[in-house]
Amino acid sequence: MSAARLTEDEITAGLARLPQWSREGDTIVRTADAADFPAAIRVVAAVAEDAEALNHHPDIDIRWRTLRFALSTHSAGGLTELDLTLAARIDKALNAEA
Repeated sequence: MSAARLTEDEITAGLARLPQWSREGDTIVRTADAADFPAAIRVVAAVAEDAEALNHHPDIDIRWRTLRFALSTHSAGGLTELDLTLAARIDKALNAEA
């Protein structure tokens, strides 16, 4: 998977496919609530597996059952296809726990 920085048009198109995500500068973010703390941890565990497989790791903040994910490819200095791919996998993990 390419770690080349995305163009503005590519970022806009990518975020159109990820309606729960928003952009904060060179980062995309999503906040979601799990049913309870154990469910939030299960989501994080699933995301950890995907992140390891992609060798691309999100910033994750856990506050009881609220999760905040932040993605950026620091080595590329911005957003890449890796960020969009992992965002979609995070959505899948959250949906599986819903």
